[in-house]
Amino acid sequence: MKTGQAWRLGMKDMQILPPHRHRSPLKKPTWIIVLVSLVSLFLVCAYVYPPQNSAACYLFSSHGCKALQNWLPPTSSRELTDDEIASRVVIRDILDTPPVIPKTPKIAFMFLTPGALPFERLWDKFFQGHEGKFSVYVHASKDKPVHFSRYFLNREIRSGKVVWGTISMIDAEKRLLANALKDPDNQHFVLLSDSCIPLRNFDFVYNYLLYTNVSYVDSFEDPGPHGSGRYSEHMLPEVEMEDFRKGAQWFTMKRQHATIIMADSLYYTKFRIYCKPGMEYGRNCYSDEHYLPTFFNILDPAGIANWSVTHVDWSEGKWHPKAYRSQDVTLELMRKITSIVDSVHVTSHERKEIQIRPCLWNGNQRPCYLFARKFLPETLNSLMAIFSNYTSYQCNWKKHWRLLEAELKIKKVAASVDDDDFV
Repeated sequence: MKTGQAWRLGMKDMQILPPHRHRSPLKKPTWIIVLVSLVSLFLVCAYVYPPQNSAACYLFSSHGCKALQNWLPPTSSRELTDDEIASRVVIRDILDTPPVIPKTPKIAFMFLTPGALPFERLWDKFFQGHEGKFSVYVHASKDKPVHFSRYFLNREIRSGKVVWGTISMIDAEKRLLANALKDPDNQHFVLLSDSCIPLRNFDFVYNYLLYTNVSYVDSFEDPGPHGSGRYSEHMLPEVEMEDFRKGAQWFTMKRQHATIIMADSLYYTKFRIYCKPGMEYGRNCYSDEHYLPTFFNILDPAGIANWSVTHVDWSEGKWHPKAYRSQDVTLELMRKITSIVDSVHVTSHERKEIQIRPCLWNGNQRPCYLFARKFLPETLNSLMAIFSNYTSYQCNWKKHWRLLEAELKIKKVAASVDDDDFV
């Protein structure tokens, strides 16, 4: 079993005992038997009760759960279909291939919008001074935007029609990813809407995403009518009900995860055919809320954080999240959002079960959110006025980043690897 800190067993030099002294042969291997028993018990428990949260994974290393998952035999009681085997071979090969990190990696900011980008001026302020560290892609499904920022000029990709709640949402996301993947320097991919705003300054976002060991894909189990209640048995055998998950569509992900989404056709096809509004008995299934959460839960559950770094307020209990108006935008509101350190999910049961998880960044609890929605266009002037104040409220992470960068440099020298392969 591979873990971040290997168990090292050693024996001290044993003295040569006089021949006339008697030692019981049963006592000699006792400590070995006890140790082997404890290790065996640990492995059995880890297999029967696998870690369900990131904190348990980080007990071993940043790749602890993934390593354990790969080492242990598959838990499925059925034989995989030929299509599943072929799909998983390709996906596993992509995930196991070490990424080639360019000297200056970039973050791809992908905007999924019907037309105009009301917060383009705010994003322009966010990007200023960081040229060469980011790319911008715009999928405008209805109207071609008129741009005011040089960072958005000529950044539209070929766009298709998008209808809310249909597979066309996933098609647009894949179209954005495909265009962003063409640039080998793009190492992390952020999906944003026209109502999204940045909560942090660029350096904070850049370091948070590039140094993370997971993708921020929202995924949780909702046994209620708007979770598992949307599942269709037509998805069998590849998608079982126990694997069906729900989550917000606004993700950020590493390059390997973006690549396996493009490589997938098996699971995408299941959702395209069997997850759509009015599918069965008047039930609605929305692919943008279920496809990626379920896909990663099946294929790489230890590789995602299970929460999104884009904040949204569902406290009003409506079909859509709270929309912020101009009078709502205050420094106190922004600091309240940026101080949140726990991710909260609420099931669609009548009793509304609340699931709370700490937001872990490489094993340590950190602020959850880098972006937020849903802000109305009328809030632009208010946001511009306080942008510098609320984005500078960073919990003083500068020292942390410097220590992290120093650690990476030490590892780089120890590995004797070319400069071009590292950040």
